[in-house]
Amino acid sequence: MNAVALITGASRGLGRGIALELARAGGCHLILNYARDEASARQTAKDCGELARAQGHSLQAEICQADIALAGDRSRLIDFARSTFGRLDVLVNNAGVAPAQRVDLLETSEESFDRVLGINLRGPFCLSQMAARWRLELTRSNLPSYSPKIITISSISAYTASVNRGEYCIAKAGLGMLTSLFATRLAEYGIQVFEIRPGVMATDMTAAVKSKYDQMIAQGLTPIARWGEPSDVGRAVVAIYQNLLPFSTGEVINVDGGFHLRRL
Repeated sequence: MNAVALITGASRGLGRGIALELARAGGCHLILNYARDEASARQTAKDCGELARAQGHSLQAEICQADIALAGDRSRLIDFARSTFGRLDVLVNNAGVAPAQRVDLLETSEESFDRVLGINLRGPFCLSQMAARWRLELTRSNLPSYSPKIITISSISAYTASVNRGEYCIAKAGLGMLTSLFATRLAEYGIQVFEIRPGVMATDMTAAVKSKYDQMIAQGLTPIARWGEPSDVGRAVVAIYQNLLPFSTGEVINVDGGFHLRRL
């Protein structure tokens, strides 16, 4: 029986990269959540199916629209997983947004703060809570090959201050505590919880600052002197999904080219 993974924000960027790597690995049906871009979500589902078949895997990839900042949408997303597959093995909290405008910390509006934290922090917290409750039911039912996991995609912004997008940094820092809390609460039930912290990633979110980071990388920003790719994050998710870290929980996995290293 295939496992089931739910990936939020899966239509593009890191979420798409995660979905493709899970499809490549095989053994896992996918629920691809999107907020607005249905066409891209459908394309990701199609690409996942083709990739899985090319690898000789059986895969069902379904899309589900939901804005994870909204309670009703979160409920609909979990209900979709229940009705479509009846189980949930891996929740990947990936969906996130940057501030609509980068402004100085002293000029950050409450509207921007609420929008960013609603999607980037409140959404993953509440969705993890809902998924954990359901997954405890499934764990107690002793489903075969059931090793549930929560994986949250954070950022180097969890500890790197950018004063022109403070609300984003605060949200990402909060995801670190989310990981610690859920890991502590759920360990006794065999539910592992991880945080993945990507560094400078080549996605549409960073396209506007490409030349800036090209120069910074060339000047030694990271020991591994290249941009990160969505597939780099996807492979880290696959390692967790495949139970390659059986004695770990609450762990932070840096996928950042060594950015986090302190160097002299």
